[in-house]
Amino acid sequence: MNKEKLIKSIRNVPNFPIPGIQFKDVTTLFKDASCLQELSDALYEMYKDKGITKVVGIESRGFIMGPILATKLGAGFVPMRKPGKLPAETLEESYDKEYGTDTIQIHKDAISENDVVLLHDDLLATGGTMEAAYKLTKRFNPKAIYINFLIELKELNGRAVFDNDAHVEAVLTL
Repeated sequence: MNKEKLIKSIRNVPNFPIPGIQFKDVTTLFKDASCLQELSDALYEMYKDKGITKVVGIESRGFIMGPILATKLGAGFVPMRKPGKLPAETLEESYDKEYGTDTIQIHKDAISENDVVLLHDDLLATGGTMEAAYKLTKRFNPKAIYINFLIELKELNGRAVFDNDAHVEAVLTL
């Protein structure tokens, strides 16, 4: 994997969505076929032997690599969304993030106790979104939960919000 090429392909957008935030835009990785293939291959290599049965993608950028990875792993894909987007009965979790408060939901029948779950999102910053996703997923009592990001912003120490037994990995660390 050419990490240098991937890192150079990430667009930095200053002051988005609010002043003071340096937004890491991963859509520039997705529009480049070779970067998309490298990410897909890297994610597959990380999880191919873990017995993953469900990949849960966090809205919205987790909806891009999540289904690609689920297909490669022979697993199902489950969306975790903002309120009002899922049509059936849901469970939800609220959380704080760098620039406000938000809530995520998942269908009540999305995960079973027999599942091995991979939670996937694009970026680990302070960890609020994924911490909520992790707590929500733990309610289903699956066999195991893995947590993955395309990018981890190391200086923000987002890993600190997770239990010591949480399996957290990132493809790229900035």
